[in-house]
Amino acid sequence: MVPKKQQMAIIGAGLMGHGIALTLARAGQYVTISDPHEETLKSAPKRISDSLKSMGVREEAIARALKMIELCSSVRAAVKDADFVFEAAPEKLDLKRRIFDEIEAHAPEKAVLASNTSVIQITKIMEGLKLRGRALGTHWWNPPHMIPLVEVIKTEWTAPEVAQGMMALLTSAGKTPVMVEKDVPGFIGNRLQHALWREAVSLVERGICDAEAVDTVVKSCFGRRLAVLGPLENADLVGTDLTLDIHENVLFDLESRQGPSPYLEQLVRDGKLGMKSGEGFRKWTPEAAEAVRARVGRHLTRLDGILDD
Repeated sequence: MVPKKQQMAIIGAGLMGHGIALTLARAGQYVTISDPHEETLKSAPKRISDSLKSMGVREEAIARALKMIELCSSVRAAVKDADFVFEAAPEKLDLKRRIFDEIEAHAPEKAVLASNTSVIQITKIMEGLKLRGRALGTHWWNPPHMIPLVEVIKTEWTAPEVAQGMMALLTSAGKTPVMVEKDVPGFIGNRLQHALWREAVSLVERGICDAEAVDTVVKSCFGRRLAVLGPLENADLVGTDLTLDIHENVLFDLESRQGPSPYLEQLVRDGKLGMKSGEGFRKWTPEAAEAVRARVGRHLTRLDGILDD
């Protein structure tokens, strides 16, 4: 059993930080939050409340969660009594290194230190620490309070009991943690996701189909079963012999370039940055973009059910 009312420190109160904070607070843990931007920090309670309301949580449960959360004006104040520290700063290696230098200077030696990052190797972030055995990565997926998965990434120095302790904490908070035994760029999920994206971009770049066709195929076909049937489960379901036959006849023609697609690079050079600019692989009106965001939110809420206490 993982004790409740331990002290969790969240460094960064943005999109990821507020979601991590509300998840741990709802699990009965005390949470401190710090952020260098005063406005972002002060708005955290309202954003946490709004996120919980969107998930169907009642007002009483929201109030209980907010009572578990304290805003701190500095990293030092946030981490001074911490049992676990979660850094949720932007994806900039030098920034994360500086933050962990400050965390290590003020956090208790018993505190477990975790970096939330999508692709940066944890080894690069933590290599300058004095006590590297207590450090690891936790890749929460966006939105962190609605996506079950958290990837727990070991470095070569991470103590086994630290990794297992993090797995237990996340499980107790209702998450679905998986252990990443080797610290590679992108970990598990993003390596799988971007292998798919690389082929998706290539199909459009080579004129095989348009972007809408790619998205329709994924959503209307294998995407429907991915939530209940993983790719290796599927391979076992159809048979490894059939899987091998298919690979022998298709892998040679899949996109295998090591760098980004020139087509994608040209989109960025042309300012076609996706929904935020009105065009990327597809054209977007503000209304169409908002409809997609709302659809994703409704879908994730339905999958999770009403998260009421």
